[in-house]
Amino acid sequence: MITLRPFARADFARLIAWIPSAEFLLQWAGPAFTFPLDTAQLDAYLAESEGEAPSRMIFTAVESDTATAVGHIELARIDRRNKSATLSRVLIGEAGRRGQGAGLEMVRRILQIGFERLTLHRIDLVVFDFNASAIACYERAGFVTEGCLREARRFGEEYWSLVQMSILEAEWSARVAPHRGSGDAGSAPSPTRGTHA
Repeated sequence: MITLRPFARADFARLIAWIPSAEFLLQWAGPAFTFPLDTAQLDAYLAESEGEAPSRMIFTAVESDTATAVGHIELARIDRRNKSATLSRVLIGEAGRRGQGAGLEMVRRILQIGFERLTLHRIDLVVFDFNASAIACYERAGFVTEGCLREARRFGEEYWSLVQMSILEAEWSARVAPHRGSGDAGSAPSPTRGTHA
């Protein structure tokens, strides 16, 4: 079982170690960071999650029975007026843990925070169109494809396209109502570095 706890400075070294290349960093975080990822960039990032009504909520995903940190996930662009946010920077850190359902569990946990704690109406995301496992995971969690942002990110001489997806509060409620109390997180491919903002 996966739980989410607030991302903290103590998590910096682990997260940095999970990002092996500039290409991986772009796939995970979009253009928000530069490679190599470092503590100065993460300090500025963490600061955006502080205060009474932060614009982002950042979490470390932890395996409940072992207390081992296994991933990273966030809600960004939290807009309390319009009751919306963006699911961002989803990462299962170690390759050996991917594809075992932890990514889906992380996504479900953060959707619960967004819709039930923050009472949001809409949560969206963007994911690179070639990341089929992440797209499958988000679909399993209830996200619906809205469209494609063609060649929206540049890496070297290549341009990468993004798929825009979203889930609404009514869709979330319809999905979780039959499973209340079952604790079943299901299983699906885990997003390795599927979304960014």
